[in-house]
Amino acid sequence: METKTGVGVSSGIAIARAVILDSEEYRIPRRTVEAAQIPHEVQRIRRAFDSAIGELMQLESSHDELGEAEIRDIFAVHRRFLQDKNLQDRIVRLVETQSVTAEFAVSSVLEEVREHFLRIHDRYISERAGDIADIQKRLVRHLVDIDRLNIANVAEPVIIVARELSPTQTATFDRRFVMGIACDTGGKTSHASIVARSLGIPAVVALSDLTECVRRGDTVIVDGERGVVIADPDQHTIDEYRNRETLLSDAGRKLAALKDLPAVTQDDVAVTLLANIEFPEEAPQVLDAGAAGVGLFRTEFLYLAAETEPSEDEHYRAYAATLRVLQNRPVIIRTMDLGADKFTQSRRFVRESNPFLGLRSVRFSLRHPDMFQIQLRAILRASVLGNVSIMFPLVTNVRELLQAKAILRDVMEDLHERNIPYRKSIPIGIMIETPAAAVTAHALAKHADFFSIGTNDLTQYVLAVDRGNPEVSALFSPSEPAVLQMMKSTLEAAARARIHVHICGEMASEPAYAMLLLGMGFRTLSMTPTMIPKVKEVIRSVSMRNCRKIARAVLNLETVQEIDSYLNDHAKGVYPVIE
Repeated sequence: METKTGVGVSSGIAIARAVILDSEEYRIPRRTVEAAQIPHEVQRIRRAFDSAIGELMQLESSHDELGEAEIRDIFAVHRRFLQDKNLQDRIVRLVETQSVTAEFAVSSVLEEVREHFLRIHDRYISERAGDIADIQKRLVRHLVDIDRLNIANVAEPVIIVARELSPTQTATFDRRFVMGIACDTGGKTSHASIVARSLGIPAVVALSDLTECVRRGDTVIVDGERGVVIADPDQHTIDEYRNRETLLSDAGRKLAALKDLPAVTQDDVAVTLLANIEFPEEAPQVLDAGAAGVGLFRTEFLYLAAETEPSEDEHYRAYAATLRVLQNRPVIIRTMDLGADKFTQSRRFVRESNPFLGLRSVRFSLRHPDMFQIQLRAILRASVLGNVSIMFPLVTNVRELLQAKAILRDVMEDLHERNIPYRKSIPIGIMIETPAAAVTAHALAKHADFFSIGTNDLTQYVLAVDRGNPEVSALFSPSEPAVLQMMKSTLEAAARARIHVHICGEMASEPAYAMLLLGMGFRTLSMTPTMIPKVKEVIRSVSMRNCRKIARAVLNLETVQEIDSYLNDHAKGVYPVIE
């Protein structure tokens, strides 16, 4: 039994067999086996070769029937390469002499062959290195349970173990069967983590070398509450976690009873709790959680989940479906936040050395007004169906805001000329996610109807910490004094301009931060739907007088350690589940 501690990014407990997703994009980690296991590993190698050869023969045959001789010949070369007995014997010897797994032996030997081809100066031979890489992937795919391409077809309970997951991959998981997620890398506010929370899948990231400790088929426990993953647990540990899983389920039922109760402090100050969503299918969860509406509808998954860019009608159908479920509750639609770690099939994207400081969010929209206009037209068309607001992400200066609003006006004029109805008085807001926006919030407030503070990116940019980098993820904390001061100055600027401001970053989802945010003056919090009952319980258990006292104390503290300790001590008094 081995216990790993990382960062819990999605609450809950999951117990299931492991599926390891490291075959397609990463070198297979070195894993050793017991001497008694070596014959089994050799058999796996033989079967993988036989399966790959059979697969290539089928591909040859299918392309022969289609008359595609050149493609057929490529597969024939690959097949003949795999039929070389010396290659298979070399891989088997590596397993027998070094007691490594079949997949590691295949990966190592084929990588050596590929590098040898690359070193040869004959262009024709060096170009064959790509064929070796393809053969290597084909063999490895036959040695692992489920690869990245067919994970959506899993039909039994599994724990996904990977070095890293993208938000797009995570979004494809079937929550009926993917019970938990455990990754070597990642952070609490990475987009893959946010998707895991949205799907309600327990997840722990930043586990460093878990993929080197877990074998496919091992039983794994994922404890998203404590940020712990246990590989190959004994029966006593499994029983203990089954019992804890039951206790958490009971606590969840008690929280569910708060659904129809108002989010009001003990001294009758009302707080608005909104939900962050990714997909139209999540709209019913918003109502089930007792949210007052949607404070952040992330729309980039319309792009990430498709092979082609979404059409105006595809945009419209997604927004319309959401609005029909929410009826007249507020829905704030954020325009596409593409770039950084969120890419699409579009060739518009080019490789950037530092994409988080590159062409992303509203910058991308302004660079590609054709895509921007398509989305804005769809939002405006849908606006007549409900209570819609538009929000532009990552605005850093007044010029960007005015440019975005100018494009919106052009779209409105076009709809007017075509007699297409839309809501003319639709509120326009911006996300405060950079130090530049926070410092100039007084100027931005003159041109916006509301602010929404995205604490994820604001923290990242204020602290110069890549939130998905495990080397520095421990430095990422929205309770750093510099971040809190940026939030405070933004709130003050909005108050002077008499515009509304709320929090939509992951900080709003943390019950431990609820009293601080209320005490600072925030009255609207938008979060993952599953966290709304927990935050509501805190709100209903405190007085605004006490919250203000907590905020004054916190804003005078100098280190994040002092702040977190102070907040956790006070949170435990009203919310004992917090550890």
